[in-house]
Amino acid sequence: MFPTRTTAFLAACAGTLLAAPAALAAANGEATPLNLPSAGQTQAAAGSGGGSLVRTFVGLAIVLAVIYGLYWVLKQVKASRESAASGDGLESVATIPLGSNRSLHLVRAGRELVLLGASEQSVVPIRAYSEEEARALGLIGTGERADVVDGDARRSLPSPAATLRDTLARLQQRTVRS
Repeated sequence: MFPTRTTAFLAACAGTLLAAPAALAAANGEATPLNLPSAGQTQAAAGSGGGSLVRTFVGLAIVLAVIYGLYWVLKQVKASRESAASGDGLESVATIPLGSNRSLHLVRAGRELVLLGASEQSVVPIRAYSEEEARALGLIGTGERADVVDGDARRSLPSPAATLRDTLARLQQRTVRS
Protein backbone atom coordinates (compact mmCIF):
# COMPACT_ATOMS: atom_id res chain seq x y z
CA MET A 1 0.00 0.00 0.00
CA PHE A 2 2.01 3.03 1.26
CA PRO A 3 5.76 2.91 1.71
CA THR A 4 6.88 3.03 5.33
CA ARG A 5 8.30 6.56 5.02
CA THR A 6 4.95 7.89 3.78
CA THR A 7 3.12 6.15 6.60
CA ALA A 8 5.53 7.54 9.17
CA PHE A 9 5.16 11.06 7.72
CA LEU A 10 1.35 10.86 7.81
CA ALA A 11 1.43 9.61 11.41
CA ALA A 12 3.72 12.49 12.43
CA CYS A 13 1.42 15.04 10.75
CA ALA A 14 -1.65 13.60 12.46
CA GLY A 15 0.09 13.61 15.87
CA THR A 16 1.14 17.25 15.38
CA LEU A 17 -2.40 18.30 14.46
CA LEU A 18 -3.86 16.50 17.47
CA ALA A 19 -1.33 18.01 19.88
CA ALA A 20 -1.56 21.56 18.48
CA PRO A 21 -4.65 22.76 20.46
CA ALA A 22 -3.16 21.67 23.79
CA ALA A 23 0.17 23.29 22.95
CA LEU A 24 -1.52 26.55 21.95
CA ALA A 25 -3.63 26.61 25.13
CA ALA A 26 -0.54 26.12 27.30
CA ALA A 27 1.36 28.82 25.37
CA ASN A 28 -1.41 31.39 25.94
CA GLY A 29 -1.29 30.88 29.68
CA GLU A 30 -4.63 29.13 29.75
CA ALA A 31 -4.66 27.94 33.31
CA THR A 32 -8.12 29.15 34.30
CA PRO A 33 -9.85 26.58 36.51
CA LEU A 34 -13.22 25.27 35.39
CA ASN A 35 -16.21 26.27 37.47
CA LEU A 36 -18.09 22.96 37.55
CA PRO A 37 -21.40 22.75 39.46
CA SER A 38 -21.53 20.86 42.72
CA ALA A 39 -23.89 17.92 43.34
CA GLY A 40 -26.76 20.17 44.57
CA GLN A 41 -26.56 22.41 41.51
CA THR A 42 -26.78 19.52 39.03
CA GLN A 43 -30.19 18.48 40.40
CA ALA A 44 -31.54 22.01 39.92
CA ALA A 45 -30.22 22.12 36.36
CA ALA A 46 -31.80 18.75 35.55
CA GLY A 47 -35.22 19.99 36.69
CA SER A 48 -35.21 22.83 34.16
CA GLY A 49 -35.26 20.40 31.20
CA GLY A 50 -39.03 20.90 30.71
CA GLY A 51 -38.54 24.29 29.07
CA SER A 52 -36.03 22.77 26.71
CA LEU A 53 -38.50 20.05 25.75
CA VAL A 54 -41.25 22.60 25.05
CA ARG A 55 -38.83 24.62 22.92
CA THR A 56 -37.98 21.49 20.93
CA PHE A 57 -41.66 20.72 20.24
CA VAL A 58 -42.41 24.32 19.24
CA GLY A 59 -39.45 24.26 16.85
CA LEU A 60 -40.66 20.98 15.37
CA ALA A 61 -44.16 22.42 14.91
CA ILE A 62 -42.72 25.46 13.12
CA VAL A 63 -40.64 23.28 10.78
CA LEU A 64 -43.68 21.11 9.98
CA ALA A 65 -45.78 24.23 9.32
CA VAL A 66 -43.15 25.58 6.92
CA ILE A 67 -42.99 22.24 5.07
CA TYR A 68 -46.79 22.10 4.77
CA GLY A 69 -46.88 25.74 3.62
CA LEU A 70 -44.32 25.06 0.88
CA TYR A 71 -46.28 21.97 -0.18
CA TRP A 72 -49.49 24.01 -0.44
CA VAL A 73 -47.81 26.82 -2.42
CA LEU A 74 -46.22 24.39 -4.89
CA LYS A 75 -49.53 22.58 -5.31
CA GLN A 76 -51.27 25.88 -6.14
CA VAL A 77 -48.57 26.84 -8.65
CA LYS A 78 -48.85 23.46 -10.37
CA ALA A 79 -52.64 23.71 -10.56
CA SER A 80 -52.47 27.18 -12.10
CA ARG A 81 -49.98 26.01 -14.73
CA GLU A 82 -52.11 23.01 -15.65
CA SER A 83 -55.25 25.12 -16.02
CA ALA A 84 -53.36 27.62 -18.18
CA ALA A 85 -52.04 24.84 -20.44
CA SER A 86 -55.43 23.22 -21.03
CA GLY A 87 -57.70 24.48 -23.77
CA ASP A 88 -60.53 23.54 -26.09
CA GLY A 89 -58.67 23.83 -29.41
CA LEU A 90 -56.89 20.48 -29.42
CA GLU A 91 -58.14 16.98 -28.70
CA SER A 92 -56.30 13.68 -28.84
CA VAL A 93 -58.48 11.25 -30.79
CA ALA A 94 -56.28 8.15 -30.86
CA THR A 95 -52.79 6.92 -30.00
CA ILE A 96 -50.93 3.83 -31.18
CA PRO A 97 -47.60 2.82 -29.59
CA LEU A 98 -45.17 1.65 -32.25
CA GLY A 99 -42.28 0.65 -30.04
CA SER A 100 -40.02 2.01 -27.37
CA ASN A 101 -40.61 5.81 -27.19
CA ARG A 102 -42.37 5.87 -30.58
CA SER A 103 -46.05 6.31 -31.32
CA LEU A 104 -48.65 7.66 -33.73
CA HIS A 105 -51.18 10.22 -32.54
CA LEU A 106 -54.36 11.32 -34.29
CA VAL A 107 -55.08 14.84 -33.03
CA ARG A 108 -58.13 16.97 -33.78
CA ALA A 109 -57.25 20.63 -34.30
CA GLY A 110 -60.52 22.43 -34.96
CA ARG A 111 -62.07 20.83 -38.05
CA GLU A 112 -58.84 19.08 -39.09
CA LEU A 113 -57.37 15.78 -37.99
CA VAL A 114 -53.58 15.62 -37.98
CA LEU A 115 -51.66 12.34 -37.87
CA LEU A 116 -48.45 12.89 -35.87
CA GLY A 117 -45.45 10.63 -35.45
CA ALA A 118 -43.80 11.05 -32.05
CA SER A 119 -40.38 9.79 -31.08
CA GLU A 120 -38.02 10.51 -28.21
CA GLN A 121 -36.46 13.50 -29.96
CA SER A 122 -39.17 14.93 -32.22
CA VAL A 123 -42.81 15.14 -33.25
CA VAL A 124 -43.41 15.04 -37.02
CA PRO A 125 -46.73 15.76 -38.76
CA ILE A 126 -47.37 12.92 -41.20
CA ARG A 127 -50.63 13.95 -42.81
CA ALA A 128 -53.55 16.32 -42.21
CA TYR A 129 -57.11 15.25 -42.95
CA SER A 130 -60.26 17.34 -43.15
CA GLU A 131 -63.13 16.03 -41.08
CA GLU A 132 -65.02 14.83 -44.17
CA GLU A 133 -61.91 13.15 -45.60
CA ALA A 134 -61.22 11.36 -42.31
CA ARG A 135 -64.82 10.15 -42.20
CA ALA A 136 -64.60 8.90 -45.78
CA LEU A 137 -61.36 7.05 -45.01
CA GLY A 138 -62.91 5.53 -41.89
CA LEU A 139 -60.51 7.16 -39.43
CA ILE A 140 -63.41 8.54 -37.43
CA GLY A 141 -67.01 7.44 -37.08
CA THR A 142 -70.06 9.30 -38.39
CA GLY A 143 -71.18 10.63 -34.99
CA GLU A 144 -67.76 11.79 -33.90
CA ARG A 145 -68.37 15.27 -32.42
CA ALA A 146 -70.89 16.54 -29.87
CA ASP A 147 -72.14 20.08 -29.52
CA VAL A 148 -70.34 21.21 -32.68
CA VAL A 149 -72.62 23.52 -34.54
CA ASP A 150 -72.53 22.80 -38.28
CA GLY A 151 -75.01 25.31 -39.54
CA ASP A 152 -77.94 24.49 -37.28
CA ALA A 153 -77.35 20.73 -37.05
CA ARG A 154 -75.84 19.18 -33.91
CA ARG A 155 -74.11 15.83 -33.91
CA SER A 156 -73.43 13.65 -30.89
CA LEU A 157 -70.10 12.37 -29.60
CA PRO A 158 -69.58 8.68 -28.91
CA SER A 159 -67.59 7.72 -25.85
CA PRO A 160 -63.84 8.39 -26.06
CA ALA A 161 -63.13 4.69 -25.54
CA ALA A 162 -65.29 3.72 -28.53
CA THR A 163 -63.65 6.38 -30.68
CA LEU A 164 -60.19 5.22 -29.72
CA ARG A 165 -61.05 1.57 -30.30
CA ASP A 166 -62.55 2.28 -33.74
CA THR A 167 -59.67 4.49 -34.84
CA LEU A 168 -57.04 2.02 -33.68
CA ALA A 169 -58.83 -0.84 -35.46
CA ARG A 170 -59.03 1.13 -38.71
CA LEU A 171 -55.40 2.26 -38.55
CA GLN A 172 -54.34 -1.30 -37.79
CA GLN A 173 -56.26 -2.62 -40.81
CA ARG A 174 -54.54 -0.06 -43.02
CA THR A 175 -51.04 -0.73 -41.71
CA VAL A 176 -50.95 -4.55 -41.32
CA ARG A 177 -49.80 -6.40 -44.43
CA SER A 178 -51.90 -9.35 -45.55
